[in-house]
Amino acid sequence: MKYILLLIPCIIALWAPLYNSITPTLLGFPFFYWFQLVMIPVSALFIAAAHAMRAK
Repeated sequence: MKYILLLIPCIIALWAPLYNSITPTLLGFPFFYWFQLVMIPVSALFIAAAHAMRAK
């Protein structure tokens, strides 16, 4: 189960057609850029959850 938690953000980040668009913009940044920036803390949460499952 913990490996699935590690794979989810990797698959989302590598699936470029999912976020290959300009709209919607956030503070002037196209979706393509701010989605990748949002994926950094989201990936960190998934990694923390996988680590917490390992610590049990």
